[in-house]
Amino acid sequence: MDNIQTALHKAAAYCSRSEHCISEIEEKLSGWGIEQDDAQKIIKRLINEKFIDQERFCRFYINDKYKYNKWGKLKIAYSLKMKKIDRDMIYNSLEDVIDYDLYTENLEKMMRDKLKSIKEKKWFEISAKLYRFAASRGFENDDISACLSTIKNDINRI
Repeated sequence: MDNIQTALHKAAAYCSRSEHCISEIEEKLSGWGIEQDDAQKIIKRLINEKFIDQERFCRFYINDKYKYNKWGKLKIAYSLKMKKIDRDMIYNSLEDVIDYDLYTENLEKMMRDKLKSIKEKKWFEISAKLYRFAASRGFENDDISACLSTIKNDINRI
């Protein structure tokens, strides 16, 4: 029992330092050698005491990955799915946290910055590189295509 109490205190301290989801805590408890049944009791208590809140974690995670890592919605959603966050919670939180107009402005700015480092001269090659760049960051096809059209129109005006 002493081992479980110690694990509970360590897990609570871990959750106090930053937001964590249930799967991260399960992994941590497993690494500490806590049995599955005991781990579930610890997690239940951490949830009841608001040390763990899946929705709060989801919102903070989305905000951080979007704002600081410049990830698109697809990459964020995939990463959250890997953390066993509910699909509906992910998509509802994405809609609540990310402002679509700012999202597309940031995508366009990132693509214009990337454009400066591309040496190719043909639009087909340029657009392919920009598309791969944005897709690797997790942005959606429609948003990428719209930004490519805007960039192409601006280049043709010059």
